[in-house]
Amino acid sequence: MLRRRLLTRDQERAIVEAIGRAERKTSAEIRVVVERRCPNGDPYARAVQRFEELGMTRTKQRNGVLIYVALRDRKFAIIGDEGIHRHVGDEFWREVSEAMRRAFREEGVAAGIVAGVERAGEALARHFPVAEDDVNELPDDVVY
Repeated sequence: MLRRRLLTRDQERAIVEAIGRAERKTSAEIRVVVERRCPNGDPYARAVQRFEELGMTRTKQRNGVLIYVALRDRKFAIIGDEGIHRHVGDEFWREVSEAMRRAFREEGVAAGIVAGVERAGEALARHFPVAEDDVNELPDDVVY
């Protein structure tokens, strides 16, 4: 059975390219999860659940970031593991969320996700620059 795509190929490509650009500057990992609906109604709790399911707590420096979007519910969350959170704190995540919210309103869902990836990537590059022996620990694809 074929599943309907939640994003167009162009939207997905833009997000994956943004992840790749960000990760070339950092040893950290960024993942994006897109769902039609948030099953429990709480996007933060769902993001935490998906973060754990995707093995993001197992990165070497605990510096993974996950952007979660529930399209139909028009909800999202962005979370970072303890390594990056220790450096940036709650205010940073609020700023990234606001940048995403503006981009969602003005340019659409893919632009909002890309804005979040880019903002998170800047902080990750500052605090966790790419190492010479860096390996991509997790896939860069959009998870549905």
